[in-house]
Amino acid sequence: MPASRDLDSHDHGSHALSAGVSAAGVVVPRCPNIPISPRDVVWIIVPLLLARFRKQVPIMHRLLCFVCASFVAFPCMTSAADTSESRPNVVLILADDMGSGDVHVLNPESKIPTPHLDKLAGDGMTFTDAHTPSSVCTPTRYGLLTGRYCWRTRLKSGVLNGYGEPLMKSDRLTIAGALKEAGYHTGIVGKWHLGLGFQKDGKNFDFTHPVSDGPHTHGFDSSFIIPASLDFPPYVYIRNGELTQLPSLPQAANGFPAYLRKGERSPDLVMENVLDDIAQEADRYIDSHASGDEPFFLYVPLTGPHKPVLPHPRFHGKTELGPYGDFVMQVDETVGQIMKSIDDAEIRDDTIVIFTSDNGSFMRCTDNPDFVDHVDDETVQEYRSDHHRANGPYRGTKADIWEAGHRVPFFVRWPDQVQPGTKAAQTVCLTDVFATLTDVAGVEIDARSADDSYSFLPALSGKSFERVPVIHHSVSGMFAIRDGKWKLVLGNGSGGREQPRGKPDQRPYQLFDLSEDISETNNVIADHPEVADRLEKACMAIREQSPSGRHE
Repeated sequence: MPASRDLDSHDHGSHALSAGVSAAGVVVPRCPNIPISPRDVVWIIVPLLLARFRKQVPIMHRLLCFVCASFVAFPCMTSAADTSESRPNVVLILADDMGSGDVHVLNPESKIPTPHLDKLAGDGMTFTDAHTPSSVCTPTRYGLLTGRYCWRTRLKSGVLNGYGEPLMKSDRLTIAGALKEAGYHTGIVGKWHLGLGFQKDGKNFDFTHPVSDGPHTHGFDSSFIIPASLDFPPYVYIRNGELTQLPSLPQAANGFPAYLRKGERSPDLVMENVLDDIAQEADRYIDSHASGDEPFFLYVPLTGPHKPVLPHPRFHGKTELGPYGDFVMQVDETVGQIMKSIDDAEIRDDTIVIFTSDNGSFMRCTDNPDFVDHVDDETVQEYRSDHHRANGPYRGTKADIWEAGHRVPFFVRWPDQVQPGTKAAQTVCLTDVFATLTDVAGVEIDARSADDSYSFLPALSGKSFERVPVIHHSVSGMFAIRDGKWKLVLGNGSGGREQPRGKPDQRPYQLFDLSEDISETNNVIADHPEVADRLEKACMAIREQSPSGRHE
């Protein structure tokens, strides 16, 4: 079983450069104490290479001559992480509750046009077996930013609310923190949902003071956020730790289609305008940092199509699927606006774009005779949309341990590095984004960080990569483990919203062969008890280990 991304997973004895570990856990290259200088190495090696390539590849001969001259002029060797020209910008877009079936290129029968996401998929690589570490919001965001499963923290089930205390310790390394130490400028625009350090005056929150803990505590140089999902108060914008306006307006609780909780709202936050505000702020960030001396990392966690389903009026009636379809279409447009900002800044070729979702959709398909009946739920759900498979062929919905809860769209565009229109079938988890981006930036992470992150950088060039089995987790705390074609659910139900909900760690467990049964209709645990036993032991081993040595 390969180790996580840590110092022990590499053969450092063969490296020309030694490495030191910073306080945050980032491995920083440094020059070794050896008698032979880098210039001496160049004068020894380059002539041999020149002789090797002189007749075969003229362009290689010229390139090596340039390299030799460069080392004469600049005798101090540098790593890839020391040169901004070698490191791309990164824009990471995270939709909120978007299922695989919501994206037209993944579900041609969908009635929701998603031209911008379709183009993104066509321009890059589609991961067809991508999963979130949880089937709900907060745990997935924790896993994405830290490369670590959230069930290793105090949050064993459910999500935080808008006033929730910070989930991450101040010294927990994030993608932003690692890239910042590598010379990136880091920004976030959108939904935070990892807890904030709101100040209190007695029992009441005092919004006149900056938050004591937030994105700025976890590696982000700049931030423009909302505290949590748009159905959780307080309904406010927070820029660099300070509220843009105080929440002076009461917000009543609403049902369909808004589904808002009672609370307080600031005048500058208008629900129907939030996606437009996010796109505008992302555009400003990209424009201001596109021509800088340092690369940038921009994290854009969107607020839709999560409830409240309130598309801007210009989208009303644009699809045949009511407010939900219209809202998904607006999310697609928001992605298109961000892509346009990248193009307008003339940094398309220098920017990696990753798009994915934090979990599956909450939408149910209830009136399709060709669809497996176990995804139907007769509970009240005004957003039901007949004949639209928001989660594709997968069982369940958001919050469930079944595939619909955690299998999500995942696209990567990286011009000149990722071949357009390609697909990768290997299983990946959003926790793997951490290791992948730090690999791209040339940064090594030690064992104190990113416990559950494995770089899929080789997959971007069509190669395979090694990964331990992926662990899935539902809203109630039910576990599942995925290894190749096999998926074992350690519980007797959905672990979420679909019936039967069941209970975590309660038998009979569920074993599915996803190569034959992608909709998880046939529990084959009685036919393959040895597989179930092996996977159960593997799951328990991963659950019990704590590579970083501590829990939050």
